[in-house]
Amino acid sequence: MKCRCCNKELNDILLDLNFAPLSNSYIKNPYPKDFYEKYYPLVVYYCTKCWFVQSNTFNNPKEIFNEEYAYLSSASKTFLNHCKIYVDDIIKRLNLKSNKSLVMEIASNDGYLLNFFKKKGINVLGVEPSKSVAFIAKKKGINTIIKFFGLKTALKLSKFNYEADLIVLKNVLAHVPNINDFVSGLPLVLKKNGQITIEFPHVLELIKKNQFDTIYHEHFTYLSITFLVKLFHKHNLKIHDVEKLKT
Repeated sequence: MKCRCCNKELNDILLDLNFAPLSNSYIKNPYPKDFYEKYYPLVVYYCTKCWFVQSNTFNNPKEIFNEEYAYLSSASKTFLNHCKIYVDDIIKRLNLKSNKSLVMEIASNDGYLLNFFKKKGINVLGVEPSKSVAFIAKKKGINTIIKFFGLKTALKLSKFNYEADLIVLKNVLAHVPNINDFVSGLPLVLKKNGQITIEFPHVLELIKKNQFDTIYHEHFTYLSITFLVKLFHKHNLKIHDVEKLKT
């Protein structure tokens, strides 16, 4: 396997969890007659050139984030409260304006976050690959495009003059298999002085607190600031503020 960021051959293993089924692929009851549950290898490598920590590549993301994706972000009251505080804070910090500013969330799930912006009169756009959760967002009146985000999707959005004052990535970057393609699309849909906010579990916390149960197939990457500084510099983006969150 080669590093999905810098293409260096990977030989160093952080953790090998052998084989496991997909975490959100629930078994139907009763079982179909010829049913068997699929197990996949679950190994985490690290790159000694760019310090990108990543799982083994084996499966198509469409198999995980499919039409009937089970996870709904709005199911957690604690997370919803965290998002509400974030929205109130970022509107003030970036001076976002009703009916003028555009907030884009990538992996917008069931519209849990954009709904808070919408209630403030701010224009919103969600990009979500899973049909089932995207339809829930649309029912809430959240403008949602059902696509995986990457360079191809960003080019299409830029043709329709979508330029965000704020792009929100909440716990999505760790779910991206082709991280260069994903990040290369961000500047295309961001205003010249626009901002991106990113939340992700930090790999140092994983190691310090032995959080091996946060390793599963949906998480293609395990991120650090060290790596992200290099990644974003490569795509003409710059990190200028970092905050450690209790969530």
